Amino acid sequence: MDTVLWQPDSQWIENTNMHQFMHLVNQRYGTRFSDYSALQRWSCQQVDQFWTLVAEYCGIQMQGDCRRVVDDASRLPGAKWFPDARLSFAENLLAPSRDPSQADKTALVFRGENGHRSTVSYSELNHRVYRLARFMKSVGVVKGDRVAAVMPNCIETVVGMLAATSLGAIWSSCSPDFGINGIVDRFHQIEPKLLLAVDGYFYAGKTLSIMDRIALVQEKIPAIRSTVLVPFLDEPSTLKESVSLATLRDVTLYSDIESTGDTGELEFAQVEFDHPLYIMYSSGTTGVPKCIVHSTGGTLLQHRKEHSLHADLKPNDVFFYFTTCGWMMWNWLVSGLASGATLVLFDGSPFHPGPTALIDLIDQERISLFGTSAKYLSALEKSGVRPRESHRLENLKAIFSTGSPLAHESFDFVYRCIKENICLSSISGGTDIISCFALGNPALPVVRGELQCIGLGMDVRIYNESGHSVINEKGELVCVNAFPSCPVGFWNDPKGEKFHSAYFERFEGVWAHGDYGEITERGSMIIYGRSDAVLNPGGVRIGTAEIYRQVEQLDFVVDSVVIGQDWQDDIRVILFVKMQADISLDQHHVNLIRETIRRNTTPRHVPAKIIAVKDIPRTISGKIAELAVRKIVHGETVNNTDALANPESLACFRDLEALRS
Repeated sequence: MDTVLWQPDSQWIENTNMHQFMHLVNQRYGTRFSDYSALQRWSCQQVDQFWTLVAEYCGIQMQGDCRRVVDDASRLPGAKWFPDARLSFAENLLAPSRDPSQADKTALVFRGENGHRSTVSYSELNHRVYRLARFMKSVGVVKGDRVAAVMPNCIETVVGMLAATSLGAIWSSCSPDFGINGIVDRFHQIEPKLLLAVDGYFYAGKTLSIMDRIALVQEKIPAIRSTVLVPFLDEPSTLKESVSLATLRDVTLYSDIESTGDTGELEFAQVEFDHPLYIMYSSGTTGVPKCIVHSTGGTLLQHRKEHSLHADLKPNDVFFYFTTCGWMMWNWLVSGLASGATLVLFDGSPFHPGPTALIDLIDQERISLFGTSAKYLSALEKSGVRPRESHRLENLKAIFSTGSPLAHESFDFVYRCIKENICLSSISGGTDIISCFALGNPALPVVRGELQCIGLGMDVRIYNESGHSVINEKGELVCVNAFPSCPVGFWNDPKGEKFHSAYFERFEGVWAHGDYGEITERGSMIIYGRSDAVLNPGGVRIGTAEIYRQVEQLDFVVDSVVIGQDWQDDIRVILFVKMQADISLDQHHVNLIRETIRRNTTPRHVPAKIIAVKDIPRTISGKIAELAVRKIVHGETVNNTDALANPESLACFRDLEALRS
């Protein structure tokens, strides 16, 4: 049964950007759209009209001739968007600083888990970018160079990205909790000219120095010619006297660049629409991470569409997303500057010093748009927190969830325990497209367990095994039309062979995303997990999310991972569970797990084996590492454990006696 948990009233709908945009489409092109599904179909069919109007509505600044939108909308990959135009990503994000009515408004608020708080206005952000960009230019950074960062989610990171992109350089970042191999495996491939790094970071009440790691990065990546070090743990004067600073070469303290106080007119390099902006990375748990290159114009245009229309982000909003700089949601968040909103940056543990840490931020910073992961919402529920009883949340109007499918029960938790009158948007896309295929829509109802809609301009389908588009059936999530945020390609893949193999090998000319999902007759979407992790017992395809949803209901289970084990010419389902500290997995609990899964799914979903382990491996961005576990179980080697937040957990799955019978 489809359960509607929230329905916007007419006044709410009329105040949304989505409603205003639909009215503009009707006015400009003589259409009579009154529902989202009609607008969505039109956006995929009238490509030139739609994307031209998005650029206009969102105030995207481009130079040159913008009349030619795309050379061939049917060519995927390889379509050229706005081929006669030029633009600057940094200029668009700093546009509010040139608006007298917004220049003095707070652009960024940083909150550290240790209680530190700092802010910067749009005007001051512009000045800070000017100073760092001038320094980068002085050490030889030019258009096309790579600038790499090992940084927490703080103001200096945003300044670094804007400074680099103002010069036409390419930005790539990871968080300071990455191991040395994880950093080097990524950055060695792209040969950065400049490194931006911190001396350390705070997490769960601990102070963690990474100075030795930065020295190793310099040693292992000779392409780095200059390093800017941001004092994050220590004061600049203390850091200058430290022995560890002497181990670094060609290093300049960020505080010294800032202390000049210089101001001037920023010069923005105008680059081609498809000029590389970001280099992102695949998770890398099954090999060296792939370097995914995203374009300047495609990223900007897609993010502005998603923020303005699907998230209803407005200049008076306060926008927060719990993310690190190693996850694409950081890139998604910082694009919110272009809207003139205030962004809240948080770094640290979301449960330190207690489970309400992030909920406290909502009230303290008057957050209106709150983004997080499905795992966080599940953990928050298990902690027993009921924010609606302990917090005001008066400005909160939307919650976004991504990273993994949001369980039906987490939908219930949000409306039961957080806030009733709110748009809960489960969104799905990925690092591969640095954006989303399925999103929220503040003008549509929220249905339990479903992503509200497919994004405008994205011709997304579900293909069955025969490659036919289906409705109300499970299958492969694909996109059949060109879209601006399709990657330029992979770094160091001159013929595009690896890129083609990753996304276009299964269906020629069609993007196969690697998700296993379903599109309903209403146009909403359900995601069942990654298609490469789909279980196939007896030839029946089962999405892993279908099992996780049931296990998450059980309070005695902290975390879990499910895989398919090759067994007697078939596949059998194996469920590994991490139990609460004071509870052991006895037959009683095994029976409870099996009965919960059987009662709410089908007998085929019930695992053949349920095994307790001490920990569940997750990537640094918080995703369950199903493929890594499957490799270990089958006696294969996981080549890149530095992609994991807890690589030591893999030992739990090696040589398990229970898997031999």
